[in-house]
Amino acid sequence: MAQPLSVGVEEEFLLVDPDSGAAVPAFEAVIAAAPTTGPAQRLKPEVSAAVVEAVTEPHHELSLLADDVRSLRSAASAAAEKAGCAVLACGTELVSGPYMPSTSGARYRAIRQKYGALVFGHIPCGLHVHVGMPDREYAVRVSNRLRTWLPTLQALAANSPISLGRETGYASFRSTWWGYTPVAGPAPLFADAGQYDALLDSLVASEVLLDRKMAYWFARPSENVPTIEIRVMDVCPTSDTVILLAGLTRALVATCLRDVERDTELPQVSDQLLTAAHWQAARYGLEGDALDVSSGRPLPAWTSVERLVEHVAPALSDAGDLDLAGDLLAELRANGSWAGRQRKVVQEGGELSDVSAYLRSLFLK
Repeated sequence: MAQPLSVGVEEEFLLVDPDSGAAVPAFEAVIAAAPTTGPAQRLKPEVSAAVVEAVTEPHHELSLLADDVRSLRSAASAAAEKAGCAVLACGTELVSGPYMPSTSGARYRAIRQKYGALVFGHIPCGLHVHVGMPDREYAVRVSNRLRTWLPTLQALAANSPISLGRETGYASFRSTWWGYTPVAGPAPLFADAGQYDALLDSLVASEVLLDRKMAYWFARPSENVPTIEIRVMDVCPTSDTVILLAGLTRALVATCLRDVERDTELPQVSDQLLTAAHWQAARYGLEGDALDVSSGRPLPAWTSVERLVEHVAPALSDAGDLDLAGDLLAELRANGSWAGRQRKVVQEGGELSDVSAYLRSLFLK
């Protein structure tokens, strides 16, 4: 049996005041408090000084990825505690507070100058999954086939119903807000990697993008490592949810790679319907209807999840992940989405500081 594709994740965590849950610009203090060896070396800056990013190594076994994710979360939590703050795995800021500065560094200053409040009006925190690819050409062709399934992953990960002190009405406000950046959303269809690179070069030359890394499509070939990067998901409260999403994403990529190698017919889907499916996923998450992009009709969100699992079941089985994915999905279905669980705290009389405390209590689980 062939070795499963490698998979790794990047998680963006919000740095908050332990009492109020408000964002604090503490990245540099957290890094100064972190050990200079071990997992803490893979805690990285993001655009906002109120965010720390944790970057795993690539792994072929989900159990090893789980160990890595938990080690990084432990390192981030310990460093934040020493710096007098806490880490929160939530797609957006829960509590309204002062405007957060950018992280120090020429690129981040340039992003702030170029995009202003578009970038810093909210602080979006995502989960990015990297899956190993034979080469860039395969990555582009796989991206073409991923598009119709990504709204389902988006709904599964929805974890940002509250932003800046208000209920947004969206299960994933992060992904809706992120659509206001100049190049975001579903990736276009590309004939090959050359066409992909030509468009990126044109966007950079136009100065709409500062650099190639600022093409924030939901799936894209990485600019630094031989992977395809899927970036449609909110950061999630527990390590178990991260592992579920990483396993499903890898299986989906493996299934699409198989279809590329077999040269099966590429599904023809309306770009407008695909955009609408992502809006529906952001609006309702797992609690309402999804949009079937092949028919243009609504269907229950959990039916779309079942279709995804059925589609990727052979790849899950080949990787030894089928039972684990089933167990983790059963927990999510039984206890509700993370957006729903945030809302439940408020519906039962809790304050936003209680939502923050609840999410923090799950961080190391």
